[in-house]
Amino acid sequence: MTPPARIPLAGPDVWTGAEMAGSTRWIRTLGAAHLADIATALPALRDRPWDQIGCADLPLPAWGALLADIAHELEHGCGIVKLRGFPVDSLDEDELRRLFFGLGAHLGTPLRQNRDGEMMRAIRDEGAAAGRRYGETTDAAGGRFLSSYARTLTNGALRFHTDRADAVALLCVRQARTGGVSRLVSTPAIHNALLARRPDLLEELFGPFWRSRFGEEAATRDSVYALPIFGLEQGRFTSHFSLTFIEAAQLADGVPRLTDRQREAIDALLASAEELSFAMTLEPGELQLINSHVTYHGRTAFEDDPAGGRDRLLLRLWLALPDSRPLPPDHAVLWGDVAAGRPRGGIGRAAG
Repeated sequence: MTPPARIPLAGPDVWTGAEMAGSTRWIRTLGAAHLADIATALPALRDRPWDQIGCADLPLPAWGALLADIAHELEHGCGIVKLRGFPVDSLDEDELRRLFFGLGAHLGTPLRQNRDGEMMRAIRDEGAAAGRRYGETTDAAGGRFLSSYARTLTNGALRFHTDRADAVALLCVRQARTGGVSRLVSTPAIHNALLARRPDLLEELFGPFWRSRFGEEAATRDSVYALPIFGLEQGRFTSHFSLTFIEAAQLADGVPRLTDRQREAIDALLASAEELSFAMTLEPGELQLINSHVTYHGRTAFEDDPAGGRDRLLLRLWLALPDSRPLPPDHAVLWGDVAAGRPRGGIGRAAG
């Protein structure tokens, strides 16, 4: 079959790291009226479980224009937003969870993040026990292989990847003593770079790659599925990528081995991601939101200093967006409902 003619992608979600590092177009700051809404709403939620809080429970009358702006930027703009000014120093972790979950409900539908039904994950270094808790196995050489979920909860670097949600929200409560730098890259920009340099490898990325559900969804590495890394539907681009999921699938019995061309395509994708990305430190009180369909994210390794109050803590939500794009039919194996604007993603059912 002759592959379709590929053309460069265009739009505000096609950007280089150099452009974004010097731009404020993706940065917003909370004002006095926004903070007043928080101060008014939170006391009434003191005895309310955070995972039962919805839009009506956390009224934010001054936030209407800001929330609409964020939603538009995520789906129709550059695909990333940093919102500054959350009062993390004056709220304890339970209060922050109530605020964060309620704000998430204003933006979309919070999703389950693992097979245990966890709706909000505290991203922190859980040490050597992370593998035992969240999934580890042995690689082909007999070495230790951590699941993607376990790697998130160590202090190691995370490679460029996506999560299973239209948008990922990360609220920084504390930063590490050193490291923990966020790295972001536009996946439509990666598409265009490969189209210009290696269209043959770009085409490989529109074909299926086997992934493992190990860690987030399954206790063993043998539950696998095939999914393209790149997809287009009705002119809208999407990418889902985690090299760890692909590597885990290669450890399972009966899974086709990656071809030389597939390995070359992954290497070219990662090289382009390095070239086109930018790095930034998420400071306490800052919220990072990214559209997973058009953005890869990663982080550098970090070192904590608990005695000095510099032990890294981020709270994470996965969100299905009400204005989401349509996805190709073959993406249903990962997302469930692929129609535009439908709640999808997460592990199992969405929060009701």
